[in-house]
Amino acid sequence: MNLTIENIVLVGSLLLFISIIVGKTSYKFGVPTLLLFLAIGMLAGSDGIGGINFDNPKVAQFIGIVSLNFILFSGGLDTNWETVKPVLKEGIALSTLGVLLTAVSLGSFVWLVTDFTIYESMLLGSIVSSTDAAAVFSILRSKSLALKTNLRPTLELESGSNDPMAYVLTIAFLTLVINQDQSVLSVIPLFFQQMVLGGIAGFAFGKLSKYIINKIKLDFEGLYPVLVIALMFITFAATDFFGGNGFLAIYICAVYLGNQDLIHKKTILKMFDGLAWLMQIVLFLTLGLLVFPSQIIPYLSIGLLISLFLIVIARPVGVFLSLVFFKMKLRRRFYISWVGLRGAVPIVFATYPLIAGIEKADIIFNIVFFISVTSILIQGTTLSIIAKGLNVALPEKVKKITEIDKLTLELPKSSLREFEILPDFGAVNKRIVDLNFPKSAFIVMIKRGSEYIRPGGSTELKAKDILMVIADNQEDFEKVDDSIIISK
Repeated sequence: MNLTIENIVLVGSLLLFISIIVGKTSYKFGVPTLLLFLAIGMLAGSDGIGGINFDNPKVAQFIGIVSLNFILFSGGLDTNWETVKPVLKEGIALSTLGVLLTAVSLGSFVWLVTDFTIYESMLLGSIVSSTDAAAVFSILRSKSLALKTNLRPTLELESGSNDPMAYVLTIAFLTLVINQDQSVLSVIPLFFQQMVLGGIAGFAFGKLSKYIINKIKLDFEGLYPVLVIALMFITFAATDFFGGNGFLAIYICAVYLGNQDLIHKKTILKMFDGLAWLMQIVLFLTLGLLVFPSQIIPYLSIGLLISLFLIVIARPVGVFLSLVFFKMKLRRRFYISWVGLRGAVPIVFATYPLIAGIEKADIIFNIVFFISVTSILIQGTTLSIIAKGLNVALPEKVKKITEIDKLTLELPKSSLREFEILPDFGAVNKRIVDLNFPKSAFIVMIKRGSEYIRPGGSTELKAKDILMVIADNQEDFEKVDDSIIISK
């Protein structure tokens, strides 16, 4: 069946509906949801029962890049800086040096066991060198897996920040495959340009976005998530236009915004959480449609060999060597090695050789697809088992609450107290979002004269207002007192 304007909405909505229903029950059988989305796409494709003829790498790449924007941005918004800060060095080491070592070790193995040239081998190694943010975020959160110490923030920081490194390596070695006369040294400036400009742009756009979100006055609360979507794409596109890494920029921008006081932050987080899930489903369905299972069969044996080498050798080598200067228990290193999930990102990166038209592009794409499937199937289904075996899992009752949980759940507080805004207080004529209000306390209602006002980030406080605040302890209430007397 060919995709037309008349049937694309019907087919797309049906596939989306089936994916959600199947995904709801998939974990009862221990199968990762993302793998189900991929399988549904393959079944709907030209080799499956659906018969949908989709063979357009450019469209798939476009959908992939858009989806990754949402997935990385949502992951960044949910990243708690206070949790990530203690493991920042380890995360950066894993997402840069770890990715490079994984790419080189796997590329060397591919060069030895196949007829690929050294640059083609390194290209394949680069494409699958990073862990997949969509897979890691999705599987860790949907399994509600609680991990000891700082393992979880380390894993999520690595998966959210290592795609830029893999992207740079992919583009660099693709350039070397196309231009055989160039040397490896010629692509080093590209690496530094991408990473440095991406980092600077991400922070700059984060500060600019916060200013715009909090200063602009929109008539409808629902427009604020739309505004953030626009700012996200501007960050990515502008950074890419000036030669920086757009993926790195949007992740850093999102991490910055997620740890700031924003107007309607709860609405924004809820919206992006839903959009991230939507984009994961769309991305995996699209890549499933792009794949022809019949073309993968000839590469099953070599694909399995390369995949096992990546899981058992290349990934652990990258992890252990990149963390060699950090104090960390051996079982934690082993678990980080095991959570080296490959998902949709490598498949998206594998479309670059297809579009470039290099000789072995189809072979690379099919092997990368097989590696991603086996990684999700082998590693994704065993995360809980390995965590318990290595004694790095926490009991469910002590599971930590994430930043998005704090803002989207109605968390119970032990006591309520009223605070009157006196005329000489610094909070007078200030918006709530502009106060240094503690995150551990919540304003549930504002009494202004005979009226009761439901507060929001843009609510401006007036003299004689009475704030009804809930919090857990006396220390939280003291912070509230400080924030309304002396506002920033």
